[in-house]
Amino acid sequence: VRTGFGSNNVDHCTRLCHASSVAALMECLGSGAVTASFMQALEADVVILTGCNPAVNHPVAATFFKQAAKRGTEIIILDPRGQSLDAYASMSVRFTPGADVSLFNALLHVIIAEGLYNQAYIDAHTEGFEALKQSVAHSTPEAMSALCGVAPDTIREVARRYANAEKAMIFWGMGISQHTHGTDNARCLISLALACGHTGRPGTGLHPLRGQNNVQGASDAGLIPMVLPDYQPVGDSQLRAAFEELWNTPLSDEPGLTVVEVMNAIHAGEVRGMYIVGENPAMSDPDLTHARAALGKLEHLVVQDLFITETAQFADVILPASAWPEKDGTVTNTNRQVQLGRAALPLPGDAKPDWWIIQEIANRFGLGWRYQHPQDVFAEMQQGMHSFNHISWERLARENSVTYPCPAEDAPGQDVVFSDAFPRAGGLAKFAPTPPLPPDEPVDDDYPTVLTTGRQLEHWHTGSMTRRAQVLDALEPEAVASLSPGELNRLGVVPGEKLTITTRRGTITLTARVDDKIPDGMVFVPFAYAEAAANLLTNPALDPYGKIPEFKYAACRLERAAVSQPH
Repeated sequence: VRTGFGSNNVDHCTRLCHASSVAALMECLGSGAVTASFMQALEADVVILTGCNPAVNHPVAATFFKQAAKRGTEIIILDPRGQSLDAYASMSVRFTPGADVSLFNALLHVIIAEGLYNQAYIDAHTEGFEALKQSVAHSTPEAMSALCGVAPDTIREVARRYANAEKAMIFWGMGISQHTHGTDNARCLISLALACGHTGRPGTGLHPLRGQNNVQGASDAGLIPMVLPDYQPVGDSQLRAAFEELWNTPLSDEPGLTVVEVMNAIHAGEVRGMYIVGENPAMSDPDLTHARAALGKLEHLVVQDLFITETAQFADVILPASAWPEKDGTVTNTNRQVQLGRAALPLPGDAKPDWWIIQEIANRFGLGWRYQHPQDVFAEMQQGMHSFNHISWERLARENSVTYPCPAEDAPGQDVVFSDAFPRAGGLAKFAPTPPLPPDEPVDDDYPTVLTTGRQLEHWHTGSMTRRAQVLDALEPEAVASLSPGELNRLGVVPGEKLTITTRRGTITLTARVDDKIPDGMVFVPFAYAEAAANLLTNPALDPYGKIPEFKYAACRLERAAVSQPH
């Protein structure tokens, strides 16, 4: 895109999951990756899980949390919904949907008011603490309890357990990031860790749980419209010059469009063609009516994927790509582990490796690429990405995976980072005070229920792969709406009956399911089902910093579906 199309209009699925987390981490720590792996939970005294459901969305990480609990680690869960890991938690605290910042600021208030913060760490490694103190001075547990729905004494207990622990970690998921205040949520979590000195040591750290095997790697590689590889800003002429030399072409200094912004640009006539690789915006974008209309307006759409997805049905050209077991290459996971994959199966039919397809297109642009193997691509990435220092293809072939950063070719990667300094000016991390803000679309008399969306254990994202897996689809074959027993009683709906959900953007009908882990006043809908696409309903309002949509909160109305009479 940058060398062939001449723009920075390149983005990927992090825009829909952890873009706000990355924005906050870059601002406050100078790095968008985790400070410690989820294996470090085994070393922690206290682990906070907030806005995440690891047993469903991050099952490998969940096994470490379970083992940590069995070894004596206190697990504290902060979430509007209940989950199966509650059984392993010493505290499971449910709060009002959308009131994250109110709760977190109350925790910070307690830590500061009771003198539980680590002054030595703050003095040596941070800046801006006085501004944070002033910002949360009035965020008492009593004042914030009215907003977040958590009892003041419970707020104090959570704050004390976290602050008094010798080693503590915070893990979060898209329940934190997928809000118009998602960046603010992450800023608060970072402030909690910095105030208590819970970074840079084994058993401490901040970890936004990435779900996909390479969403970290794609971000590191620069598939983001405002940064080049390794998060180097496109507007920095010195950094940009290094890539212009590496790629032997001038590069634009203008930040590009994000996933949601590009759909608006299509409607405005500013974008006329798209090349979509392994993404399914006709299912994953918010306000699908708007997004699908944009795809239909394009003069030319090329889709590269494994299957004829909902997005591919809009395409002028479909390019058959290869699946993970069919190709060589590297991925970088949530723990900063660079992992080497090797092809185990032959390519079916006309399918080709993604890198080969992209190179063929590039050469038709006259770019003259001459890669012979993914190893050649990796070698070029090493030239432009310091994060890959001392991680060679040959080493990956020997060791299978290496964690970055890595200090030497013969040294292990660093599981825990920022022990001495942060990659910011002066080596100091930054506190970012954040006032509470309401959701973009609060509930009201016309739309009195909170709609939240997410994944299921059986179905991944838009279901383009898992719904084609017979075993998985047999386990979860139809779209469901999960509600509390009280909410179903209020509606007069029996589990198994059809339910209609309406927002200001659309209506879907699906099967009602009882779930006592869902609070009254909320409905949860997975977004994998084309026949009842949850994103027909979701709010496209964006976080102003991460440009992520508010998937986790939309005002909706629930009704028992009309029963069609037989003819």
